[in-house]
Amino acid sequence: MQYRYGEYDGHPFPTQDSLFPSPEIVNFILQYGDEAMDAMENMDDEVYQQYVQAMIDAGLLEEDPETGKLRMTPRMVRGIEHRALLDIFHGLDRGVKEGHTSEHAGRGDERVEGTRPYQFGDPVSELDVHATMRNALRRQVAEAQSEPPFLPLHVTMDDFELHHTESQTDVAMCILIDMSGSMMRWGRFFQAKRVALGMSALMRRHFPQDTVDYAGFYSLATPIRESDLPLVMPKPVSLYDPVVRLRMPLEQAQQKEDRLPLHFTNLQLGLRTARQLLSRRGAANKQIFIITDGQPTAHVDANPHTGEEMLYLLYPPTEETSTITLKEALRCQQQGIGISTFALVEDYYGMDWVGFIDQLTRLTRGTAFYCSSDDLSSTVIESYLNGKRKKSFIK
Repeated sequence: MQYRYGEYDGHPFPTQDSLFPSPEIVNFILQYGDEAMDAMENMDDEVYQQYVQAMIDAGLLEEDPETGKLRMTPRMVRGIEHRALLDIFHGLDRGVKEGHTSEHAGRGDERVEGTRPYQFGDPVSELDVHATMRNALRRQVAEAQSEPPFLPLHVTMDDFELHHTESQTDVAMCILIDMSGSMMRWGRFFQAKRVALGMSALMRRHFPQDTVDYAGFYSLATPIRESDLPLVMPKPVSLYDPVVRLRMPLEQAQQKEDRLPLHFTNLQLGLRTARQLLSRRGAANKQIFIITDGQPTAHVDANPHTGEEMLYLLYPPTEETSTITLKEALRCQQQGIGISTFALVEDYYGMDWVGFIDQLTRLTRGTAFYCSSDDLSSTVIESYLNGKRKKSFIK
């Protein structure tokens, strides 16, 4: 490793966020998903083309070998998560125990036993020098093929090894995001994605033994890979009838999803998906965080004659849908899964559905938070860290 010294020019030393693409680019991707990637690929302006090429050269974007389209690299995803975490904690006072990225020096995290490989976005202050040098020596010996390694010893980013830090909890979490059509309003889905990405960065940095899975629910439900999370979008509204009563076999609906109105809210199927994801985790504590903006309008139930599972899309919301959704939530609670619900309420006009949230909270002995989309990120993070701003269930 070589060092160069020069006269200090008075400017702050670069941090990870200053080395990453601007917040405007990150927000553009989060707000428009795949459409943003298509727009960057088809820009005619030479300046923008050069900027996109610079991100490709930096390893943030790459071309899909099968389709030839632009896609984000894992480094880009980690960088977006890092940016989301910075935005969430922007303006917080320094010196709290759960300290976050800053250009100012301060006390580091508490270390625990063990090390792990470096990943983009990790703080290099937690570098284990001995393990890093050992990795570099082992690699250089392997490259020399039985010949002694040559000095000086060259250290690459792949050799970096970091201490585990502040791993005090053992929690498996699933963040369940409403992808129904109404989530496009008020910036709700943008904020939901931002807090989900920020949670991933927070847990990776401060609580590496915890795990987080993602799932989205709309007329159906699906797991979401972390690499796909920045690009997912709510389902567009495709049916405007004041009364909707649709029924179809669930298997058929899943196979022909492109023919289905997808903008309904199937929280029951979302809870089932989250429960199945958490069943694969061995953590002692399991938790589902639900981010939603409305009452369920879809559910799955068995045909009383054939036993085949049927998908029901019902608007306005019905008592039947609420009851079946609550049964699935109770099943989660009986399997030891805690449920926290974050109800996005922007105005009093949308308050009529919070009675369902109260029922869900009392039944599962969980917690509920009522907030606007702008307050979502701070509410979720604080509830994860220390349980503040909790609404207790009514016994």
